Amino acid sequence: MSEVRAEVRLPTDELRDDLPFYTKVLGMRLDEIFPADDPRVAVLSGHGLRLRIEKGASEPAGTLRILTEDPDGFAGGARELTAPNGTRVEIAELHPPMVLPKTEHMFDVRRLRDSAPWVIGRAGMNYRDLLPTRLGGAIIASHIRVPGGGDVPDMVHYHTVGFQLIFCYKGWVDVLYEDQGGMMRLEAGDCVIQPPEIRHRVCHASPDIEVIEIGVPADHVTTIDHDFTLPNGHGDPARDWQGQRFVHHVKEGAVWQPFRIPGFTCRETGISEGTQGVAGIQVVRFEGGPNAIQPPATRTDADIHFSFVMEGTMTLHAEGQEPRALQAGDAFVLPPHMATRYADCSDDLELLECALRGDFESEIVG
Repeated sequence: MSEVRAEVRLPTDELRDDLPFYTKVLGMRLDEIFPADDPRVAVLSGHGLRLRIEKGASEPAGTLRILTEDPDGFAGGARELTAPNGTRVEIAELHPPMVLPKTEHMFDVRRLRDSAPWVIGRAGMNYRDLLPTRLGGAIIASHIRVPGGGDVPDMVHYHTVGFQLIFCYKGWVDVLYEDQGGMMRLEAGDCVIQPPEIRHRVCHASPDIEVIEIGVPADHVTTIDHDFTLPNGHGDPARDWQGQRFVHHVKEGAVWQPFRIPGFTCRETGISEGTQGVAGIQVVRFEGGPNAIQPPATRTDADIHFSFVMEGTMTLHAEGQEPRALQAGDAFVLPPHMATRYADCSDDLELLECALRGDFESEIVG
């Protein structure tokens, strides 16, 4: 295969003013310069980049970002510089720490019938935002579809997150996960948590696939790992990913138990234990029929309390708010200590509840 190179071209008015800055301050290497008698073009390389600085070039000077493990030891510790040719230089950490924004608590409802737009996101998947406010950047909740199903044009990747849930709402999806053996199929009602930086790849999906994805924080980095191959066999099932274990909850055979709100039962997913209390995920259903009881009002101290209506209908009564009629596809988030009551529940009502932390306290208030 013939050699191919790529260059980024930057303008200059006087090349001799730029060379000391790019070579001595930024530590780049001069590879080419011409013509010899009156240089107008210099080609430099360094830090994974090849630059062509050309006198009279029509492009704007632009911005150059340099990422390093030691920003204090680069360019005298400066974080912003301006080259003689006008190019702005930003110097930042190569691996910045994940920042968990403080939650901006609020009551919010997102209804499917309000026609929130579906947007095309990563790997051609369609995303619907279930929590537009994102509580100040603390969380993102997405309703995801794969148009037509089939093969998904995904790559091995990982997410820099504090918590991430994948819940198969409808259909099925095949996924490969680091250290988890071969292809894993999630059927409707199944879920996994993707611990921080676990490598994975979405491979195939049914035509009717719908997934609920919850991530903390809202703005997190997805990194493609071009050097990692999946499947990679079975690893230690108790492996620790930054304090979390991989959890795969299967609907079939799951045990239903009393829920924190009388009149409901739930199936515990094991995610609170697997994340050491970072988050709790439960599937909740109303115990309808002739002997159904009316659920009382409750409140919790959860920092984030998000719910998605998977089946059925209900009316949400929240302290200080107008009653909200909800149906399948709707979602709501509650601030800490807000008294709420789930009323007019249909016999088939089923909710997906996500709480951060998972070891929150709940009390009946009436």
